[in-house]
Amino acid sequence: MVLPVYTYGQPVLRKVAKDIPTDYPGLQELIQNMFETNTASDGVGLAAPQIGKSIRVVVIDLDVLSDSFPEYKGFRHAFINGHILEFDDSETETLEEGCLSLPGIHEGVTRAKRIHVKYLDENLVEHDEWIDGYLARVIQHEFDHLEGRMFIDHLSAFRKQMINGKLKALLQGRIHCNYRVKAPRK
Repeated sequence: MVLPVYTYGQPVLRKVAKDIPTDYPGLQELIQNMFETNTASDGVGLAAPQIGKSIRVVVIDLDVLSDSFPEYKGFRHAFINGHILEFDDSETETLEEGCLSLPGIHEGVTRAKRIHVKYLDENLVEHDEWIDGYLARVIQHEFDHLEGRMFIDHLSAFRKQMINGKLKALLQGRIHCNYRVKAPRK
């Protein structure tokens, strides 16, 4: 089922999400619904807070980028109770990011090129690994949602001021996108 994406201004997007038990009711259905929502929204990743749930569940589908990144052909994974343990800041990269919860806003964000993460996959198998490349960027973006952060929090004061009008429009429910959203109440 395709769910509405919560947009900027929804309080759930600013809460630190909680780990869930492995017997969380309806977990596999939730993951499937998140993948369907992500696909319907033309996203590469979706965190549970973006569908109104303050829990540590993320889905990432990089197969849609496999023309540019052939190494991600068929990459479609869930990350449960994910945490970034360490950032290798020896190499960083600035790339433009967007977010389903911030439709119409795209800005350059500097992130570590390599991170150490711990999570459970969709089969509840535990992983503790270093990840690099574009996947590391996407995980940082999505795991930020689990910490109550958004990519705009990484912007300079000047860049935030430049997008202030767009943020105000989102808060007022003036949203233009081709997927279902749940905007904050005016």
